[in-house]
Amino acid sequence: MQSPVLVLKDSLNRESGTKVHHANIQASKAVADIIRTTLGPRSMLKMLLDASGGIVVTNDGNAILRELDIAHPAAKSMIELSRTQDEEVGDGTTSVIVLAGEMLHVAEAFIDKKYHPTVICRAYNKALEDALAVLDKISMSIDVNDRSMMLGLVKSCIGTKFTSQFGDLVADLALDATTTVGVDLGQGLREVDIKKYIKVEKIPGGQLEDSKVLKGVMFNKDVVVPGKMKRKIVKPRIILLDCPLEYKKGENQTNAELVREEDWAVLLKMEEEYIENLCVQILKFKPDLVVTEKGLSDLACHYFSKAGVSAIRRLRKTDNNRIAKACGAVIVNRPDELQESDVGTGAGLFEVKKIGDEFFAYIVDCKDPKACTVLLRGASKDLLNEVERNLQDAMSVARNILKHPKLVPGGGATELTVSATLKQKSSSIEGIEKWPYEAAAVAFEAIPRTLAQNCGVNVIRTMTALQGKHANGENAWTGIDGNSGEIADMKELKIWDAYNVKAQTFKTAIEAACMLLRIDDIVSGIKKRQAPGASQQSKPTIETEGDADNEQMIPE
Repeated sequence: MQSPVLVLKDSLNRESGTKVHHANIQASKAVADIIRTTLGPRSMLKMLLDASGGIVVTNDGNAILRELDIAHPAAKSMIELSRTQDEEVGDGTTSVIVLAGEMLHVAEAFIDKKYHPTVICRAYNKALEDALAVLDKISMSIDVNDRSMMLGLVKSCIGTKFTSQFGDLVADLALDATTTVGVDLGQGLREVDIKKYIKVEKIPGGQLEDSKVLKGVMFNKDVVVPGKMKRKIVKPRIILLDCPLEYKKGENQTNAELVREEDWAVLLKMEEEYIENLCVQILKFKPDLVVTEKGLSDLACHYFSKAGVSAIRRLRKTDNNRIAKACGAVIVNRPDELQESDVGTGAGLFEVKKIGDEFFAYIVDCKDPKACTVLLRGASKDLLNEVERNLQDAMSVARNILKHPKLVPGGGATELTVSATLKQKSSSIEGIEKWPYEAAAVAFEAIPRTLAQNCGVNVIRTMTALQGKHANGENAWTGIDGNSGEIADMKELKIWDAYNVKAQTFKTAIEAACMLLRIDDIVSGIKKRQAPGASQQSKPTIETEGDADNEQMIPE
């Protein structure tokens, strides 16, 4: 028989674990509540003051949570979710937080009833498997070459964002950019590297309608000697270098003792000959434009301008890579290793234009560019920053579809179908896991419910009608029209989501909820500040519920 002391100790442990669970769940719900209003097309915007005193106006879940300074560890891990989602698929950052918050909220009742967290997690994982199976069943494949279909999909994915008021503009830009840089890897696979090969150049001024995707690249540089070098060249031959075209300086202070005066002239002549030799090696290939990442001496400029060659110096490595991809040149490390095949001939036009007070060099009209620049114009910096964030999401969605051309219904229809299917399945589950499994099914309804709330319609009436339609299994594509709040067929309204965005949302939300449920203690390893003279070593402290709740969750 177990001793009464052990029984008491065990119940105390269970009690403290429950308190920590409650604290974690409350913190997670607080984070979910912050961005709940930013879900859907009729969502609110948030105005944030960032660390440097600037203002950010956005309704992008990840952008909002990124700026928050939260001390509670559970809330921090919730914020990490949205970052993961943004890096992985680029969309669904708000949905994942709302869903994870709801999963934890429904688990609270079971924690109170002394269910073991492992049992709840087991039921949740079973629900996740079944939810992904439902996704597979209701998804439909699309043809990536059908532009109108792709445009509709990207549009419905960014319809919830601020730029949806500008119509097809952002969707067009995103599609053009991603199809430009897509590379076929064979076996039906496509690689689209947004970060490396698509540069977004934001220039305040003009109208948003002036934004465009260039068939090539642009960068904020002018030619080295504007008076002598040409600023416009048709079909240029381009050479890209990443070595300096100037005399090598000594590593550190180099002293040269010259006995005769003629030696000084010899030394200068050697320098000049060295640079002339470099220039001759380059000019042998008859280039029209030489671009280097390093410095370019005055003498080299003289030789180039004499030969009628334009030159640009100190260009960023990333920009140089993009030029290489756009015009088919190869970046060369040493001028003496230049070959004819390294010269880029794919560009149709090199031109330097003045926008505002700055000069921008364009290398455009390329034959088959595998890198591009998206030029954004707009009234203010804040507007441009928000358009850029929306464009990044749109490009991620376009990339996802190019990689996995499958769709699922948007407008909460997917979540309602999953919820209805799981509710039916729960009756066949035996044992104690049945109830958490059913609760997970109900938690999926948080997304359509939040959509209805943000539209300002009667939530209970709308949700009941939707649940009724899905319970009969009539049409898996019935959801909420986010603009009017009416129940509609998502196929007709062309409101779709990418399959892997939805799958990633479900996986991330449920796995995170399970992780937070399995935490039963928060042990702080941060040393408390000691009073002067106190030499006692501080031990790690175990927080009780009181401490955990006093933690500042949301910045005031």
